[in-house]
Amino acid sequence: MEQLPLELVSNILSRLPAKDLMKCKSICKSWFDLITNPYFITNYYAFYNDLIRHHENLFVIRRPFLSSLKTCISLLSSNVNHPKKYASELLKPPSEYNSEYKYWTEIMGPCNGIYFLEGNPNVMMNPSLRQFKALPQSHLAIASQNTYSITEYGGFGFDPKTNDYKVVMIKDIWLQKTDERQIGYWTAELYSLNSNSWKKLDANSALPLPFEIWGSSRVYTYVNNCCHWWGFIDDYGVKENVVLAFDMVTEVFRKIKVPRVCASSEEAFKTLAPFNESSTIGVIVHPVIRDVKHYDVWVMKDHGDEGSWMKQYSVRHKEVIYKVVGFYGSHHFVWNDDNEGLIPSLQQIKDLRVYGRCEGLRATRYMESLISLHRGNEFSSQFVSCTSVLDTLALPNQRRKFMVSLSQKMKTFLKICYDALVNT
Repeated sequence: MEQLPLELVSNILSRLPAKDLMKCKSICKSWFDLITNPYFITNYYAFYNDLIRHHENLFVIRRPFLSSLKTCISLLSSNVNHPKKYASELLKPPSEYNSEYKYWTEIMGPCNGIYFLEGNPNVMMNPSLRQFKALPQSHLAIASQNTYSITEYGGFGFDPKTNDYKVVMIKDIWLQKTDERQIGYWTAELYSLNSNSWKKLDANSALPLPFEIWGSSRVYTYVNNCCHWWGFIDDYGVKENVVLAFDMVTEVFRKIKVPRVCASSEEAFKTLAPFNESSTIGVIVHPVIRDVKHYDVWVMKDHGDEGSWMKQYSVRHKEVIYKVVGFYGSHHFVWNDDNEGLIPSLQQIKDLRVYGRCEGLRATRYMESLISLHRGNEFSSQFVSCTSVLDTLALPNQRRKFMVSLSQKMKTFLKICYDALVNT
């Protein structure tokens, strides 16, 4: 192999998944130097993910049980050419994060193959390398003497100028004395992976207050180094839709005006999402009322130009569809059905047998990446590795066996209860 040109070796290795490349680092020093080279790492992300673009793989979080907040993190492999062929691999966090009290509610990413999981605790992950980093507690998580927070909205992205991954967290404000919320007012803080610390965003960042954020359905909307949230301004009882944007490079907020996309806020969910290969933003308006038989899609043709919004197309409503729970490239979205199952396409309805209870299901595109979260400034307790196991609850036969076993146990339990009542 040492006689092969370096370009040929690089081309061959670039066709391997990240977990196999990690093993190849141990073959010889020249391979180690190649695989850890920043140029190879950057090119690998684009080359390999383009190579497997027809095999749409999903990164999924879900709460499979009604009685538990515990969240399952999994990689779901689905070949669009063979809709019945899929496999699910469960990523198991270390024991200290694998409990009933550790959970995640939102996925943000991929951002160069890195993901942010919002929850308890907030986490950055590179699932390709099985890297799992719990973020330190933010300053705003500690209540002041006068205020506290209940609701928070996160944003995640990359700053190419400083080669830094950042998380912005917007939190509402409640008064300790009266337990009343300051409606329309929020505070914000920014986390930097490079410094492994949080900072409060100052007045120069200019949160455009007052405003409110809609939380009905959330899809990671990261475009042109900016995070976006769907919100509104309440002007004396009249609600005007707006998009709140935060630039990860300049660290500044701005409001983007939005046209009236539906008759009233009560008639439809509005889901903000990236469009046109993540070059701009759009909104999917999906009906709450069963009589409405279509979804409207509005897109901002030129990102940042408030005058370029236009209704691009409508999609016929499918009865089984509930709402959007994820995004995996261009105009492809992941949907939730009425049974809280995962559906990857409106064109070809198929049940992936992946379920999340109590609206605890989120999914996004899985991208292979060699980018490490290591920065050399974290404590060992904050940076740990995941293990992968077979996701038995997502496999048809195993799920059926599990349900049969559960049913038998319930029958036995009910019989014991019945016998006890008869004998008393």
